[in-house]
Order: sequence, then C-alpha cells, then structure tokens
Amino acid sequence: MTAPRAGERSKARAARRRMAPVEAQMRVLMSGTEFGDADTARTMERELVERLEEDRPLRIYCGYDPTSVDLHLGHTLTMRKLRQFQDFGHEVTFLIGNFTGLVGDPSDKNHERPMLTPEQLAENATTYTQQAFRVLDGESTTVRYNADWLGRLGFADVLRLCSKFTVAQFLKRENFARRYERGDAIHLNEFMYALMQAYDALHLDTDVQVGGTDQLFNLMAGRTLQQDAGKRPQVVLTLPILVGTDGHARMSKSTGNTIGIDDSPSDIYGKVMSLPDSAIVDYFTLVTPLAPDEVDAVRTALDGGTLRPMEAKKRLAWEVTASLYSAEEAAAAQAYFESTIQRRETPEEMPEHPLDGRAALTRVLTEAGLATSNGEVRRLVAQGAVALNGEPVEDFTIEVAPGDEIRVGRHRFLRLVEDAR
Repeated sequence: MTAPRAGERSKARAARRRMAPVEAQMRVLMSGTEFGDADTARTMERELVERLEEDRPLRIYCGYDPTSVDLHLGHTLTMRKLRQFQDFGHEVTFLIGNFTGLVGDPSDKNHERPMLTPEQLAENATTYTQQAFRVLDGESTTVRYNADWLGRLGFADVLRLCSKFTVAQFLKRENFARRYERGDAIHLNEFMYALMQAYDALHLDTDVQVGGTDQLFNLMAGRTLQQDAGKRPQVVLTLPILVGTDGHARMSKSTGNTIGIDDSPSDIYGKVMSLPDSAIVDYFTLVTPLAPDEVDAVRTALDGGTLRPMEAKKRLAWEVTASLYSAEEAAAAQAYFESTIQRRETPEEMPEHPLDGRAALTRVLTEAGLATSNGEVRRLVAQGAVALNGEPVEDFTIEVAPGDEIRVGRHRFLRLVEDAR
C-alpha cells in the first residue's frame, strides 16, 4: 500500500476537525502583509474571508528559485506566512522553481540577471527543503518542482500565454521602466518570468499565493490566467522586503547584511542584536512566530518606555534563534553573547583553525570562512572589526601564527593551532 503524500496527510488531518474561526485566522494571516495600494488590500482581505468562510483547507503555495545555495531570514517571511496557514490546517506547497530559476526573477533588479544552468539550479536546490523545514512543518508540506509542467509546454502554449498580456503592462513595472529610460537592455526572457509564475498558479489551482511586495505583478498575473481559464482567481498575500542587519538596505548576500538560516545559533543571536532599534518591531512581526497580540504588547511597551530596546532586542534574538534551532541552543547563544559581547570576555571555547607556521591574515580569514575575499578582510580591518589577541588590527597585510586568537566583528572568534599533520 502506498503511503499518503504530505499534502494528503495534511488534508486528512484538517478534514477531521473544523477550521478555526475566520476572525482568528484573519488576525494572524493578514499580520505583516503589505500591498501596493489600499484597494488591492481591501480586495484581497475580502476574498480571503470568503474562502475561509467555506470552512475547508485552502491550497496555499509560494515559489522559491534556487539561485543560491543558502537561504537567509529574508526568505523566511513567506515561509512563516505559509507556516501560519499550516497551523490553521491548510494545505501548503513549497514550490522549487527549477524552471523559473533558469531566468531568475527580475522583480527586484535594475539590471539583467545572469542565467543559471539546470545543473547549478539542481545543486542549489538540494539544501533548500532542509533549510525551509526549519520553519515549515515538513510532515505537512508538499514539495513540487515547476520544471515538471513548465518544461512540457510547447511553443504554441507559450504564444497563447503571451497573448494574455501587453508589452505596455510590463514596461509600467518600476524596474523595467527605469531600465527602459536608461536605454538598458530588457530581454524577452525576463518578460517570460511573470508568465511562468502565473502558469504555476494556474497549474496548481491555488486558493492563495504568497510572495514579496516586489512580486505583486507576477502574482496578479496568476489571477489573470486563472480568470481566463474560468477559474476563481487566487488570493494574493504579499509581504514587505526585510531590511538587513544595517537596518536600511534589503537583506542580500551581495550586500553582506544577511542572517543565514544555517548560521550558528551564536551568529544568529549576535547578528539580531546588531540590528538598529528601528527594526525591532518589524522583525518581531515578520520573522518570529509570535502572535499579533504579543507583538502589539512589545510595541506598546517600547513606545511607553516600560521596555528598553536592549531587552526587547534580547527577546527578539532569542525568539529568532529558538525558531530555527531549539530553546536550549537559543539560551546558550544568549549566554555567549552576554559574556563575550556585553562583558567583553574571551570565550574559553572557540573554533580552531590549523596552521603550519605563519600565514597572512587574509589567507586565514578566507580559509576559515570568516571573510569571503581579501577585499572583505581589507574592509573589515578598515572598519576596526578585526582584533588579534585583544588588540585592534590596523594593517590587513600582517601575518598570524599558531597560538593567536582572532576576533571578527563582535561575536566571531578563531583560535589558531599547530597543524598536526
């Protein structure tokens, strides 16, 4: 007998009980959402209420293109929204865009994205579900790959999809408009991305699609195709773009302001503690499992002065870390932060890096993964972010030796030891 798939198990569980009251679901599901205008927000809210009132498990999905190996907290905004739907008994599909990823989503780009090969996408996708299941309930998540249906479309199928949209619609998009005004190249395959994502929604017959605010055009295109096919258009829920650890720019690996899902508990805790106070409430809302009422209590306490930002940030760092690891590991990360950062103690235990004699600091930090390049080492030293044996490093060209202890930033340490080989 064949075992039921994850989505089927979720559906069976949900069918055995009534859904939560619509008002309770809406309070949670609309929390943190953001739309381009008030009319869109009202429409989506009304349509979501109508579907929830049907008292059945809804079909929810979000797509993720495996254009890099590692996921960061910015990716978890949509995952947490999916998890909220799961907790209410709805069916969630985690869609890996191994076909859309060939183009790459141009929504947040002011330039053409380099195309990846199927081999690169397959390699990147191998760790995606493992990382995503730190947030999602893996037991009740259906994983799909959109190459399974997009790869089977013929040229006539693509022409029919193209006939549903105009070039003017695409050129109204802010990123395309800027590039068009500058005279920069806009290739046809970039227009295809929205069509492919729209077809995903049609093929999956979704009730709700979750995405970022920068993807609103793509998600609304899915409604267009569904309506054209005589189906009820999906509800669209969009979430804002998460700022990085600098508190200003979009969280992005290229910017260097990310908090990775697979970062160590101490790194996650320390990076959250480095956030500016202005980001505290948004992070509580978007990247923790706290209920809206709990977030409101934090906001009220901060505004009223009964909760200091440092204490709020400690709770935030604990919540984020515990949501990706365990409560015990979050507590250990907090203790590590308080001793090494607040009391400026050097930890007794720290990662070790074997070294055969003296070596350049740049080589050691890049080999140990504390910097991605010699240029980054130079930048870290210039910012005063590197210390050797407790003293700030002023010359990035210095050499280090076994026995030395290096500190990068406020919470990363490295002890150099003799290479035993």
